[in-house]
Formats: sequence, C-alpha cells, structure tokens
Amino acid sequence: MKILIVTDMEGVAGILNHDDWVLPTGRFYDKGQRLLTLEVNAAIAGLFAGGVKEVVIVDAHGAGGIDPELLDPRARLLRGWGRNPYPFGLDSSFDGFGVVGQHAKAGTPFSHITHTGWFNVIDVSINGFSVGEYGQLALCAMELGVPSILACGEEAFAAEAEEFTPGVITASVKQGTLPDGLDDLDQHEYRKAKLGALHLSPAKARQVIRAAALKAARKLKAKPRSFHFPDIGAPYKSVARVRREGDQPAKTLERQHPTSVIALLNQR
Repeated sequence: MKILIVTDMEGVAGILNHDDWVLPTGRFYDKGQRLLTLEVNAAIAGLFAGGVKEVVIVDAHGAGGIDPELLDPRARLLRGWGRNPYPFGLDSSFDGFGVVGQHAKAGTPFSHITHTGWFNVIDVSINGFSVGEYGQLALCAMELGVPSILACGEEAFAAEAEEFTPGVITASVKQGTLPDGLDDLDQHEYRKAKLGALHLSPAKARQVIRAAALKAARKLKAKPRSFHFPDIGAPYKSVARVRREGDQPAKTLERQHPTSVIALLNQR
C-alpha cells in the first residue's frame, strides 16, 4: 500500500498560537516544526506497522512546517507543486490519503486557530457543501478515486472530517475552548479571536496518532470500500464568503467548472 500524507501546523498539539509558532518570524517556529514532524513520524510508524510499504509526506503549510532532518527516513518528502497547487502531489497511484496537523474550517465553534486558507475567509462551499482545507483536498481525492483514510488534528477538525468523509479514522490532539459566530470581524480580528485550546501533551498526542494510523492502515487493507465521500458531482460551483477589510465590506466570490473539482480549485 502507498499512502500520501498532507501536513499543516495549526492542528498540532503544543502549537499554542499562530504568530509565535507557525510563521518563520515567530519565536517558537523551530519548535513548531519539530512538534509537527514528530507527529508526522508517529503517523508514519503506525502506517508501516499496519502494512503500508510507501509513504509520501507533503509539506503543505504555507511557510513550510516539516523539519527534513527529523523526518522518519522511511518516508519521502514533497514540497513544491508548480503553478497549480491542487491536488498537492496526490494521484491515482496512491491507495490512500490522509492529513496530520490539520485545523477546522473557518467559522467552526470550539476550534483552535480557526481558518480556511487564511483568516479573511468566512466560509467556502462547493455545490452547497461547506468545505475547509481538508474538505477541498478530500474532494480532489474523490475525483482521483483515492480514499481518505486518516485525519489527525484538533477535536473540532476530527468531527468535521468524520462528517464529510464517513469511515475516515481520526485522531484528536487538542480541543478549542472558544465559540465562533464571528462573521463580523475582519481578518486581523479573527486571527486573534480563536487562540484558546486544551492540549494533550505532545508525547501523548503522538501515541494517539500512531494508534489511529495503524487502525487506518489495517482498515484500508481489510475493508478498502469502507471509506466514503459526500454525494457531490459535476458541474462544480464554489462560493467563498470573504470578511470585510477596512472600508471594504464583506463580499462573495464565485467560481465554476463543468467537469473537475481539481481544476475549479486551481482557478485564479
């Protein structure tokens, strides 16, 4: 079995806020990279223990989140995808797809460092389904015929993944403590509004992730048809609601594509 794991940083246990931990200018950015990479290593360990033979890790955090020197040597690392980011290296040669370090979509109550793409987004929907960063990637996987098997991150994200892709195995490593209902905020205000969370210790989080990855690999091997996607198909229409900014009011942006959700997501 060959698995692709896409990584982010904000959903990692021990990542306490955005600016200090996930930006290169942050005072704890190096620690953030280490925490993410060790969570990824835990997923790799679980996958190989479950019979996976090949793992590719995609560093999809905007500024980069993986420390290559710490990465499990059994995995390969992908960074860089040309003009069109989606589907972030995924293709039909993979038997499964998963994520580590993921946060919930914009607007999710009791989530941590909540956003979709960036903090200026209120919501993104595709054919009426509200989707975050995970949901968009999952729809790419659906188009390619690759099941979504593993979703690791904060508790609210795990619930989001279970609802959007039934059958996916999840691991929750922290719990957001603040509600949402903050559509009136601008991106700068929203960026600072969802920074409360209750974390597992990083060591415990890695145990939880390894166990989930092992379970996902075994499930994929035994019951490959037990992973599901929402009932959605072409033509595709994306609606993005964007926050107010300064004197500019909130606005709505729309995109369409007749046949491909991947092509839709890559539209400028």
